[in-house]
Amino acid sequence: MKLLALETATDACSVALYLDGEIHEDFRIAPRAHTQLLLPMAEGLLQQAGLRPADLDALAFGRGPGAFTGVRIATAVVQGLAYALDLPVLPVSTLAALAQAAHRQYGWQQIACAMDARMDEVYWGAYVLDERGLMVLQGDESVCPPAATPTLAGTWQGCGSGWVAYADLLHARHPEVALSPQEDWPHAQDVASLAVAALQRGEGVSAAGALPVYLRDQVVHRAG
Repeated sequence: MKLLALETATDACSVALYLDGEIHEDFRIAPRAHTQLLLPMAEGLLQQAGLRPADLDALAFGRGPGAFTGVRIATAVVQGLAYALDLPVLPVSTLAALAQAAHRQYGWQQIACAMDARMDEVYWGAYVLDERGLMVLQGDESVCPPAATPTLAGTWQGCGSGWVAYADLLHARHPEVALSPQEDWPHAQDVASLAVAALQRGEGVSAAGALPVYLRDQVVHRAG
């Protein structure tokens, strides 16, 4: 399987190429430069692998939540490619990709993701590792004030920009949560890992069905 994944929902811009079990990624912190960088990064990965876009089997992208402009960039690029190449698309939660990245980097198995949503709110999602090594949403993804985030039972780790931007409020709400030792970002390689599993479950959609999720438009996004 050959799958190209994009993630641009934060200040990080990344592209990953999944090739039969191996993942190659180009990751950069590039605020406000996603539009200029995304396609050249994708073309560079394909060239390094000796592939053309027509060789791909599927596309994936971080569908949000995140910065409105960033989410729209990945959505528009993936839709354009999917229409041109007639490929299935796997929309992947940016929060899920962030949780998957934290598991990959730290080995954590229960992760509370909080991304800064501005306006004194966070994008929130709690994820638990399943038997396949994939992070699975528990309950709902939501956007809410830090003090209103769902309570947690058991041992959890926290990651994401929300834990930095609203450290005092989130720590008061979740004093038992251990935090990441560094700043965390969603990565396209983790979008790819989650997308491959979703494709194997038959969850690919058409270009028209490759839609962003902002959460503020719908209050919550339910699993499944």
